[in-house]
Amino acid sequence: MRTREQLQARYDLTGRVAIITGGSRGIGRAIAETFAASGAAVVIASRKADACVAVASEIEAAGGRAIAVPAHAGHLDELEALVGTTVDQLGGVDIVVNNAANALGLPIGSITPEAWESSHAVNLRGPLFLFQYALPHLLKSEHASVVNVISAGAFTHGTYVSMYCSAKAAMVTMTRAMASEFAASGIRANALAPGTTDTDMVRNNDEASQQRMVDAALIKRMATPEELADAALYLASDASSFMTGQVLVVDGGMTTH
Repeated sequence: MRTREQLQARYDLTGRVAIITGGSRGIGRAIAETFAASGAAVVIASRKADACVAVASEIEAAGGRAIAVPAHAGHLDELEALVGTTVDQLGGVDIVVNNAANALGLPIGSITPEAWESSHAVNLRGPLFLFQYALPHLLKSEHASVVNVISAGAFTHGTYVSMYCSAKAAMVTMTRAMASEFAASGIRANALAPGTTDTDMVRNNDEASQQRMVDAALIKRMATPEELADAALYLASDASSFMTGQVLVVDGGMTTH
């Protein structure tokens, strides 16, 4: 029988460096705090510098290790610089969490080229290129793991949010390709598909829309960001060492019916 210490060690991220996009709030912030509590040095990346600094400072004050690196997930030059700064300050990259998202919604018939580009730049192009920029460093890691945060919406009809859901669905294929092409090199890649979660993105909808999201799940409530962070920790840690190319759906039963 394994000991408690051996089991806990499977979730230990001590000595690892994790980049987390969209890390200043919501699910991304919960992931950053959870990873830091598990021993990782975390890189808080999002568009707003002050928000990144605030989260990194709170993690440091709690005894964790964190740096703030502002970066827009739709701007490739900033993503490349994000990796460079991470390596310069922390020595490498072991974990990439592609969490930043653009939830722009328009009905089909009203989608503009500009809206399409904005949505897919953040939700699809950015995650791919961040992975590519981090790839030389992930190849050097003994515990390389990529967690692409998609959405349970990728498995729904995507009414009025087809740009968002189509990009997230494409990330399923991209995740599988990452896993297939780099399994032999020791890099694992998996996707995390959250259902309705209590974040600013969800709370920005009107109450009726929020209730419909809650009612769509078998478990009639929103997830907490920490519940998604627990799943991300599993995917990033050695606890999931025999798992790659998969989608972990944490949606309260939304996509079971």
